[in-house]
Amino acid sequence: MPSGQAIDLQEVLVEDLGGETWLRFRFVAPQIAKGPDAIAYDLAAPDMEHLCAAVALPYMTEHALAGQVIVVSLADRVVEFGAADPDATQYFEAFRAQDGTCIWEGL
Repeated sequence: MPSGQAIDLQEVLVEDLGGETWLRFRFVAPQIAKGPDAIAYDLAAPDMEHLCAAVALPYMTEHALAGQVIVVSLADRVVEFGAADPDATQYFEAFRAQDGTCIWEGL
């Protein structure tokens, strides 16, 4: 990872939203947890772009998945999708795959 943190894939979800297919790549990144040594969003953002390019795009090819939106999320702990956890730190970014690269969409 560009930030140097250790990140593990939690799950990949495929969802239809408003006529588009969203692929959600959910990762656990314990070092973004609150505290003096936490990796802040500005340092974690390049990690999400890297994960899109290095994990999401190859995963899509390997599993023959197509989607209009790729969401990469980092959480400091496993959080069930859609569940509220006010103690969890979570970061999200959206991308579109174009010409073999990830284009930032912003959420």
